[in-house]
Amino acid sequence: MFGSHLSISGGLHKALLSAEKLGMQTVQVFTKNQQRWLVPPLLQDAADTWLSHQKRLGFTATVSHASYLINLASPDDVLWEKSIALLQEELGRCALLHIPLLVIHPGAHMQSGEKAGLTRVAAALDRAHDALGEIPVITCLENTAAAGTCLGGPLEHLADIIAACQRPGRLGICLDTCHLFAAGHDFRGRRYAGFIKNVQKTVGLERVKALHLNDSKKPLGSRVDRHEHIGRGQIGIEGFRPLVRDPRWRNIPKILETPKGTDPSGLDLDAINLDVLAKLAW
Repeated sequence: MFGSHLSISGGLHKALLSAEKLGMQTVQVFTKNQQRWLVPPLLQDAADTWLSHQKRLGFTATVSHASYLINLASPDDVLWEKSIALLQEELGRCALLHIPLLVIHPGAHMQSGEKAGLTRVAAALDRAHDALGEIPVITCLENTAAAGTCLGGPLEHLADIIAACQRPGRLGICLDTCHLFAAGHDFRGRRYAGFIKNVQKTVGLERVKALHLNDSKKPLGSRVDRHEHIGRGQIGIEGFRPLVRDPRWRNIPKILETPKGTDPSGLDLDAINLDVLAKLAW
């Protein structure tokens, strides 16, 4: 199940139409302007149009990515409260749009320390989930490249957050290949089996609900998050073969977040990356 993060410029449903044109089976979107704290309410017409196209296309595993403004690990109470409120808004929008997965970065502890930051993230998630009650949306914690004070480089961070939450059933994991590689997780070739064992030991394979498939411009362990086209970066083409052929990931969304644009012949770069992944899968 392959898709990409696509633009909602001109309306939320535009991302679905773009996904259809490119032959995707799913899509990831921002449900709002991700660079703003305050957003207008989601209009019913916009929601209805999205839902109509989502049903027509049979997209049952769409994904939303939360705003990068959110920092659930922040030691600053004002920013922390704003982050919780925006997370609640994002989750509510996903519920209205029947988007089952919301991906969010754990946040940065800003020199307060890893333990304090992880505790802060778990408390924030509990606050947001308690406020909304039971809704059909899984909050997926995304691993990070471990830059600066960002949490989520070691998979143990994500496991610790889930263990500390009062509603662990509301949580899933999104694994980003570029972030994994930058944080020092090597899953290429024969190392894939060891990587899978580490995932199972920490967060559990059953909790992985989505994959972000991105090659890396930077080397293993660089802690620098720079996405590259599939097979053109440091991970390399063979690094993606076991991921796309693993039957455990067959029915979860695998989302491209590679650079947008066209090649010199005018072919969409998402289409090129999708073709590479499709050929690896066979």
